[in-house]
Amino acid sequence: MKILVLGSGAREHAIILALKAEDAGHELLCSPGNAGIAADATLVTVDQLDGRAVAAYADEHGVDLVVIGPEAPLVAGVADALRERGIPVFGPGKAAAQLEGSKAFAKRIMDAAGVPTGRAVRAASVAEVEAAFDDLGAPYVVKADGLAAGKGVIVTSDRAEALAHASQYLPAGPVLVEEFLSGPEVSLFFLSDGDTVRALSPAQDFKRAFDGDAGPNTGGMGAYSPLPWLGEQFGGERAFVDLVTEKVALPVIRRLDAEGTPFIGLLYAGLILTPAGVKVIEFNARFGDPETQVVLPRLRTPLSQLLLAAASGNLEAQPQPEFADDVAITVVLASEGYPEAPQTGRQISGLADAAGIEGVRIVHAATAGPDAPGGDLVATGGRVLNVVAVGSDFADARTRAYEAMGRIGLDGAHYRRDIAAAVAE
Repeated sequence: MKILVLGSGAREHAIILALKAEDAGHELLCSPGNAGIAADATLVTVDQLDGRAVAAYADEHGVDLVVIGPEAPLVAGVADALRERGIPVFGPGKAAAQLEGSKAFAKRIMDAAGVPTGRAVRAASVAEVEAAFDDLGAPYVVKADGLAAGKGVIVTSDRAEALAHASQYLPAGPVLVEEFLSGPEVSLFFLSDGDTVRALSPAQDFKRAFDGDAGPNTGGMGAYSPLPWLGEQFGGERAFVDLVTEKVALPVIRRLDAEGTPFIGLLYAGLILTPAGVKVIEFNARFGDPETQVVLPRLRTPLSQLLLAAASGNLEAQPQPEFADDVAITVVLASEGYPEAPQTGRQISGLADAAGIEGVRIVHAATAGPDAPGGDLVATGGRVLNVVAVGSDFADARTRAYEAMGRIGLDGAHYRRDIAAAVAE
């Protein structure tokens, strides 16, 4: 199968590695990709935000399936252009992608579908934000309504800080002020063909920049899967997944279908386990990063089979995906200054040495090739790469991940040292 993956980050590299691991002879293409992806797929040039250009490329080159990784092409309607040409594509159309593109849209769909979530107020001015603060109280939760690369959310008890965050995004449009919800968070992915859903394995990510959940929110500094502690409250992972499928995923998919905007692709449910039950924090319309990096290495069912079935409307014929008993963790290496002002252009060393550790793979997020052949790669963004480790238990996986991370050199870089520490004890 010839598969084109759109995107340039660790999520896309993880998808490509899962497709490559099938050993099914797939021809893997990626645009624009990165230096790590270039070792596992053929990089091609096509504007990932131009639906007509992507459709023309896929048609001309006989692409069997297009997988859209990032949110921006989805919100731009790239999937619509592909479907108009009859090209199978994994990713929702522009209208359905508003589930991620607009927090207000997502709240409306949840309300209409009866999905449990926190109260929210849409505020278009500083005065309206302050009134919402008075109504909902502290801690204050403020979200940019549109796409913000994972950094549009603030949760703080400092009213002035929350107001400053809102003021940063108000010039671009309204923000959402939400009720603060307390409890552990869970990420759960659902494949959807517009009618049927199939759940993957739950994961938990770490949003704050530094150990102990200190520092600013980021796009994600690490993750692990599965979540052994789900059994304490829900009687096991399967029972939890079934509950969220029935109470969250299916109602949302059915509501979108009823409104004439079927959701075909990956529904990412960001959940919180409150004393009052499971509630939705947010939805995304694509694979999450860094959770994808720990979910896909455990997937036994061929990923290409699932993606194509969803894109073709045949997901109902697919059994529930199967996962290995092994555990996986990922630790993100970030450039100095991330997330506020990441330093780029610095050389990365030790990658081959790190990748030589059993059970470890290096998943690239923001890397570019050296200026001269044989030289080191360079960092081109904030989150540079992921060290992913698979092991028989979390203590084993953590040992492998952090040994590998210790072999990688990047001046000024930082990473969290507490990923999955609580479940490894």
